[in-house]
Amino acid sequence: MILGADGKKLSKRHGATAVGDYQHQGILPQAMRNFLALLGWSPGGDREIMPEAEMIDLFTLDGIQRKAAVFDTAKLEWMNGQYLSARPAEELVPEVRRLLVEMGKAPSSHDLGPLVDAVKTRSRTLLDIANQVAARLPGATIERDPKGTQLVAKLGPAFSQNLRKVAEALAAMPSSQWTPDPLLASAKSVAEANGAKLGDILQPVRVALTGSTVSEPVNELLAVVGKEESLRRIEQAIAG
Repeated sequence: MILGADGKKLSKRHGATAVGDYQHQGILPQAMRNFLALLGWSPGGDREIMPEAEMIDLFTLDGIQRKAAVFDTAKLEWMNGQYLSARPAEELVPEVRRLLVEMGKAPSSHDLGPLVDAVKTRSRTLLDIANQVAARLPGATIERDPKGTQLVAKLGPAFSQNLRKVAEALAAMPSSQWTPDPLLASAKSVAEANGAKLGDILQPVRVALTGSTVSEPVNELLAVVGKEESLRRIEQAIAG
């Protein structure tokens, strides 16, 4: 018997039930096979992420568990995230591009490789990656999530003030130096010159660029988004 996370018999009310539904949500085939293999079976030890060939070699009937298995969607997404992190960005780009087209956010000829690489380690599904990539494409509309909105309210006038200070420093940087290390050095200089904590300088930039308080390191985020687009978003955030 396979149960839902609530301990009751698995049914449609627990979410997607067809393999195609999970594929549409961005679950990789390898992750799904790995997850299903561990429903009611254990190879022993704490290992959970295993290639298919290794699972076949390790499988024995003695490893079959008598108790009912639990189909834990959160664990499936965690496992999928492990597979996404390990995959080269270039292998994920075609599927991410397809999802972006379905979302009406076709990226034309934009190089998605660096964007996918920047967000895949914090993503649980391909759909997560596509949503984060969409927010990093030129001209994207930035909407603040609850935590981003909370940060703006917490900082009050300092949110726009700090953004203005860092925007002036960033605008003065040559495009040739728009790379992670010089960008971090510039942010540190702004913080030191104003007697501010580095986080109070960087977090407003993160929210301005993504609408969220969670992303890759801000200097890497700036590099991925690009100078012109980064400054556009910062100015937009200052204007409110």
